[in-house]
Amino acid sequence: MSSALSAGVSGLAANSTRLANISDNIANSSTYGYKRVDTDFESMVINQGRGGGLYTAGGVRATTSRDVDERGNLVSTSQPLDIAITGRGMLPVVNSSTLLSGPTTPRDLVMTRTGSFRPDDEGYLRTSSGLVLMGWPANADGTIPAQPRDSATGLQPIRINPSQTAADPTTRINLGVNLPATDTVGGASGDSREMEVEYFNNLGGSEKMTITFTPDVSGTTGTRSNSWTMEIRNSAIIDDAGTPADESLIGTYTLTFDASQSGGGTLASVTAVSGGAYDAATGTITVPGANGPMAINLGRYGDRQGLTQLSTDFSPANVTKNGSPVGNLTELEIDENGYLQATYDTGFTRTLYQIPVVDVPNPNGLIAMDNQTYKVSPDSGAFYLWNSGDGPTGAIAGYAREASTTDVAAELTDLIQTQRAYTSNAKVIQTVDEMLQETANLKR
Repeated sequence: MSSALSAGVSGLAANSTRLANISDNIANSSTYGYKRVDTDFESMVINQGRGGGLYTAGGVRATTSRDVDERGNLVSTSQPLDIAITGRGMLPVVNSSTLLSGPTTPRDLVMTRTGSFRPDDEGYLRTSSGLVLMGWPANADGTIPAQPRDSATGLQPIRINPSQTAADPTTRINLGVNLPATDTVGGASGDSREMEVEYFNNLGGSEKMTITFTPDVSGTTGTRSNSWTMEIRNSAIIDDAGTPADESLIGTYTLTFDASQSGGGTLASVTAVSGGAYDAATGTITVPGANGPMAINLGRYGDRQGLTQLSTDFSPANVTKNGSPVGNLTELEIDENGYLQATYDTGFTRTLYQIPVVDVPNPNGLIAMDNQTYKVSPDSGAFYLWNSGDGPTGAIAGYAREASTTDVAAELTDLIQTQRAYTSNAKVIQTVDEMLQETANLKR
């Protein structure tokens, strides 16, 4: 009977553990990123009573496990820095308290499935519970340098200056210009056509290129030469007196246009008199600018999207370029590739960080911490940093949070079963107590 009493006590303890887990699951049914806890019962055997001998009750033992690899539904939000993972993997974070002690170390790294990140008073992207998002900083040109993938040494806490400004220098100009075919008729006036193109230097300042097209009218009267001389001058090149220097002429080219039935009006040849050579494969020439080499796209041979010569007016309106003046930060957003993009009021977008996705061989072996964070353990295996959406991991989703994996209806069903099992074990203890009392009465 004493073993029955012990078995009943172990049953009470096991069901108390299950009740605690059910309570935790229900309490966190609305907690973003929460992973429910399962309770399993395992029997303990002391004596099987073979050969007709007495049977000794061993009781039961409760074991708990957290289903970290179970994924919750993604819930849409209106905030771009509310992020979650669409598949396997987690976000790298550190607790804000570790930032006070200096640079973070690999042992400080924890991970979470989802978070609502906002810049704090120091510019760190953190949640209200103090989790700071980690990432690899981008170079000035937006590229991400090579980083170790099996270590957190390359990761840095993401810090944004909300009042930052940035400039986007111009590196490419597309000339979609039509030159009047009638201007190249022999005996015509030969007046030049001139246009100005604004571009932006490395400091966000405005510079100007002047492009002049001079028709070749040296041919027979009434006959078109279909040839032009293009001169490019750069206002950023000035002399000591502050006026454009002779060197402001950075390129001279002879343009010839096709007059055939199949390719009429398109470029037939570009000859460099001075300046960078014409690349027929890309349709560009490279000239010096205030911010370094710039590519000017004239269009490929036979291409109607670049320079053309048709019997209509001079049309310089279809000129496009990249770059922008100095702009103020207006928005932060994380794309599906894990790149943190800053958008400025000039329309310029710059990559500031790349956020990797952390993965381990056994997610269920991770150690659960506060605030839905997890830490690696010997059971989970070492972590590896993947690009978002690469390898076995999912992609990072903005404007989204991951819901709790708790199913309240299932938990309530388990709660009823647990209550009945607890009551039954209590009844066993009560029965054993009564039997022991009866046994004690027999001795009187």
